[in-house]
Amino acid sequence: MSPILDIAKDERRMIMINRSIQSMEDKYLLPSLELIEQVFTEYENEQEGKTVRKLTEEIRSLQYYFPALEIIALDDEKNIIGYAQFSRFHLEGKYENELLILTPVAVKTCCQRQHISKDMIEYGFEKAKEMGFKAVIVEGNPLNYRARGFVTAADHGILPGKTVHLPHIDCLMVKELIPGALENIKGHVEYDCYQTLT
Repeated sequence: MSPILDIAKDERRMIMINRSIQSMEDKYLLPSLELIEQVFTEYENEQEGKTVRKLTEEIRSLQYYFPALEIIALDDEKNIIGYAQFSRFHLEGKYENELLILTPVAVKTCCQRQHISKDMIEYGFEKAKEMGFKAVIVEGNPLNYRARGFVTAADHGILPGKTVHLPHIDCLMVKELIPGALENIKGHVEYDCYQTLT
């Protein structure tokens, strides 16, 4: 599963839009699921679209969920065009109040390549810092995340566990929200808290 989509398909016409970034509101809960399923279906396949939608619904049902860290992008007409979710995460039962995971992230296909995911992620970073979180983990293409300050997690003692299957070790990344936070956050990443992924 790729947690972020930021690649526009050449055959699709891009639409330049103005947008606003905000935390989730109840009226966007269903439209955001529809957006996620559509984007991941177009990028990957129908099964991936359904899986990522189910994962999003599952995260919302768990104790790790914070509506304030479920970020959406809206166009001028208040239609949802982007989505990013930060939720609490732990390493071997530790750091649940310090650590977040960023997944999923999706931007409407015709609106990609316009820094919408960047704006949502940066907005999420600020909200997370205000709430006292210290670091964020993400799995995905390093090219999509290095510019946001993510670095290889393994270089900081955060390693993939048995339930994490990566094409390359660099695909598991971490970002400090508080300088020096990673000196005290170590362990193995496992997805066993998500039934959708196991």
